[in-house]
Amino acid sequence: MAQGEVAGAGGLLPDRHPTSDFFVCDIFDALPKDDMASMEHPLFSLATRPDLRVLAYAHNGVEITVTPSVKGLATLFDKDILIYCISQLMAALNAGRPVSRQVSLRAHDLLVATNRETSGDSYRRLREAFERLAGTRITTNIATGGLEATTGFGLIDSWQILRRTRGGRMVQVTVVLSEWLFRAVLSKSVLTLSRDYFRLRKPLERRIYELARKHCGRQPEWRVSVAVLHLKSGSASPLRVFRQMLREMIVADHLPEYALAEEPGDMLHVTRRGAVLEPGTGPALRPQTLERARALAPGDDVHARVAEWQAVWARTGRQRLRSADAAFLGWLARRSPA
Repeated sequence: MAQGEVAGAGGLLPDRHPTSDFFVCDIFDALPKDDMASMEHPLFSLATRPDLRVLAYAHNGVEITVTPSVKGLATLFDKDILIYCISQLMAALNAGRPVSRQVSLRAHDLLVATNRETSGDSYRRLREAFERLAGTRITTNIATGGLEATTGFGLIDSWQILRRTRGGRMVQVTVVLSEWLFRAVLSKSVLTLSRDYFRLRKPLERRIYELARKHCGRQPEWRVSVAVLHLKSGSASPLRVFRQMLREMIVADHLPEYALAEEPGDMLHVTRRGAVLEPGTGPALRPQTLERARALAPGDDVHARVAEWQAVWARTGRQRLRSADAAFLGWLARRSPA
């Protein structure tokens, strides 16, 4: 078993900041978003201790080499910083605000948004995460924004602590994202994550959720061989150990939005929780309604909200609606923060 890959007790982490919005900076309607390229392919270590391996991955024409710095490879938990930055940028884009590769953020807000403790030790670990993200080098031909080029880059170009309190905690930092990642943001090659993603304790659980979100998405189901899933996950564990970890995940049933089941032929069956609708069979909405929805919840993923509303409609008896558009907008207004 890879070192640290299944570290942590079972169950979800507590919601450490239950009264806080995901975004506690100046854009309050942002939802956590992840870039599709790193959801599809393994760019991050699943270890929880320093990982100094050079990772190599090749699948369906995509080739990736990930080289660590002396601090080790960037981990899946380090990726929380990128998710936070991507979410901030996407909320700004959706609200018509200008964006750039340089993102300014308050360290405390980042910790709260990603369900971390705000102790002094957490700030120290945050600095270490910045160092691993800047030091890890990736060479790949993954296309982002419709452009494929063999490229070498760090996950972030640079970071800087702007100010510290007397107690030594960082207060504000700036992060300069790589051109590769920023291109994904500008092309909106991102997907919305469940906020409970940050409550998953184990790196492998987070990685399997990413893959389920990317490949299953809003479809009712997705099937994949355990061997292919093992490759795409980036797990360093032997296949037999990986298979056992999947079985433990099936029993624990912790993944947000998705349920896992083992099938004959060494296959994994992923189903979307509450997904009782075939694509296109829910109440149809007019394009004007989607525009009004965007105005009601700026920065929100409108299509994700439509799918959620349609699932609620199906679970509650598929009642005949006098106006599906009015029903959806009323539901959205009730669930949106005042």
